[in-house]
Amino acid sequence: MQKENSSNLLIRNISELWTPEGLKAMAGPSMAQVRKIRDACIYIDKGHISWVGKESDLTASDSPLAQQALEGPTYDAQGRCCVPGFVDSHTHFVFAGWREDEFYQRAKGTAYMEIHKHGGGIQKSVNATREASLEELIHIGEGRLDTMLSLGITTVEGKSGYGLDIETEIRQLLAMRALSERREGPEIVPTFLGAHSIPPEFKGRPREFLAFLVEKALPRIKKDNLAHFVDIFCEEGVFGIEDSRWYLEKARAAGFALKVHADEVAPIGGTALAAELHATSADHLLKASDADISALAGSGTVACLLPLTAFNLQEPCANGRRFIDAGCAVALASDLNPGSCYSQSIPLIFALAVLNMGMTIEEALTALTLNGAAALDLSSHTGSLEPGKNADILLLNAPSPSHLAYHVGMNLVDTVFKRGTLVWPRSR
Repeated sequence: MQKENSSNLLIRNISELWTPEGLKAMAGPSMAQVRKIRDACIYIDKGHISWVGKESDLTASDSPLAQQALEGPTYDAQGRCCVPGFVDSHTHFVFAGWREDEFYQRAKGTAYMEIHKHGGGIQKSVNATREASLEELIHIGEGRLDTMLSLGITTVEGKSGYGLDIETEIRQLLAMRALSERREGPEIVPTFLGAHSIPPEFKGRPREFLAFLVEKALPRIKKDNLAHFVDIFCEEGVFGIEDSRWYLEKARAAGFALKVHADEVAPIGGTALAAELHATSADHLLKASDADISALAGSGTVACLLPLTAFNLQEPCANGRRFIDAGCAVALASDLNPGSCYSQSIPLIFALAVLNMGMTIEEALTALTLNGAAALDLSSHTGSLEPGKNADILLLNAPSPSHLAYHVGMNLVDTVFKRGTLVWPRSR
């Protein structure tokens, strides 16, 4: 076993390695095309993968790369299996306060939007987050990132959206920047979700609030490079189709990539809007129609499905089989947030995908790795175990990655490498 900061490293004695392959999202039947290698090894050079394949092929080679790999530092996987680091492409992990009372209200049958209408929901988290300092948000976020590492998440998207004012929204994004700069951990992709709800001071005037964000927030966020994406909660009773289109077009003109919270509660056409605008991803999609899904498949927009949220809201999960058979590229993500989904359980996502969403284990793995990376515009350098990509690697306490769903709800992650550096568990 070698030092964690070695510039090159050979991971040997891997029982079985599974990985999707490619530089962009896999769509339709190709999602199941996962490369499987028994008795594998991976050679890492300066944080990137240089070679992956059967260990016997490497040891039999007389190439300079093979000689360099075999003569340098090694890490013994001790027969564990291997997959790419997981990519959680939809979270709201920087927030303050709790909403456990709402969880129990929903458990008794109160609808999410009913709670929202009466001052609960997002507004309750807004009130708590507005009161939190930057240092408090950083501290809170750091704990959640540690949990993500333990679950094998090496890349994560983080949304603002619990400020609904300029100051707090910026503070959330600054907390993500600080977390990115100060720690070894998941790569953070920031998203500006100022259009998460309509604050009381703009009640009944959604377009005015969006215009306020366009005028006051977007220029500052772009100038300081605080977010890659702009997102909007396109939903009945929040932001309708025309207001969402207007805002997203303004955001795109300002230089942002687009995401859309679409058709989660009511089928108002947010999925089709995301396809029309060629958003990077359309997320939730519980109420998407066949026509919406067909439009999504032809657009290149990733369908990001969030089964933990449906589970928490006691709704049927989105039918992943339906999306895949229509030719969509499907990603899976947690939607970690304080209200509708206080969970980041990757193991439960795998189980729900296979048991409730009609997906194979290979499709679920692609959805949580390469397609998750594509949903963040990162698939050219992460999301799969291939030469040239970041060495974001998981070793699992299982003989095969098929156990990710089979060992229901259990975390199998033993070891996490981020860009070739051992980041979990840190004690090794």
